[in-house]
Amino acid sequence: MKNKVPSFLLERPTSHSFVKGLGSLKMSFIERGLHHLAEVIKTGYVQWETSSKDHFFQKIDARVKVLFLLFFIIIVSVKKNISSEVLIGTFVFLLTLLSRLDIFNLYKRVLFFTFLFGFLIALPSALNIITRGEIILPLVHLSKPYQFWIYQIPEEIGLTREGVLGVLMLTLRVMNSLALSFFVLYTTPFTEIIKALKVLKVPDTFLMIVILSYKYVFIFAKTIEDMHLAKKSRLAVKVSNAEARRWIAGRLAFLFKKSRQRCEEIFKAMLGRGFSNSIKFYGVKKLQARDWVTGAVLFMVGVIFLWI
Repeated sequence: MKNKVPSFLLERPTSHSFVKGLGSLKMSFIERGLHHLAEVIKTGYVQWETSSKDHFFQKIDARVKVLFLLFFIIIVSVKKNISSEVLIGTFVFLLTLLSRLDIFNLYKRVLFFTFLFGFLIALPSALNIITRGEIILPLVHLSKPYQFWIYQIPEEIGLTREGVLGVLMLTLRVMNSLALSFFVLYTTPFTEIIKALKVLKVPDTFLMIVILSYKYVFIFAKTIEDMHLAKKSRLAVKVSNAEARRWIAGRLAFLFKKSRQRCEEIFKAMLGRGFSNSIKFYGVKKLQARDWVTGAVLFMVGVIFLWI
């Protein structure tokens, strides 16, 4: 009987057939960025482990924590001096320590999003082109001032004291708002947050949008990871950036189509199970003395921050 096994499978590999490093496959930085984005989304929303622990703020009722979040975000928004923002940030940090959360992971995300959506966005306003004032750091010297439509470009361009203070103020506001939001999310289960919003008379339509969006973000992140793994497992050579851009454009179209299909399937499933356009929760507990005392203390601290 003729042997049908290919000859290369019968050959014994030599000692120099495998060289360290030749088996690795490098992916495009665009695809790596997409993969890391999915990981950030997935890890940023996972908070059941920390919210279920038996520590200080985890024991407080979700209604108190939601009101605390709304009240302090309003305080962060209305304060107009840097010292107050620093005090609020210190207070939130102390609460995080008392709740025994992972300080490094929590503030790593807070600082990353603060730098991205606070500092970088506000940085151009520190220039005297946008914010007039005393120049503390000259950057560019032009031969003469220029007039461009309704905008005037001065002869000397630099950072102004008023602009730098404005950037610092906005950055601190963004950081405190993010720290408060992450703190409440990491100490409260998602279902308890939705239940608290329902008790506080938030419209059911808004709650359904939040619930479905929260659930779908895990599906979205998992789908991106699966597509990245499937793409990587079928490659033998490195993919160019142009090819990676074409692949990502195609995957975005696929995700959009799949999202619409999933929305229709979810809506039909909801109708099939008797959906009545309302959300009902059962077993809502009464506030305990611990919740009342904590809420009163947090309210007094907030009033003090508003006063100073």
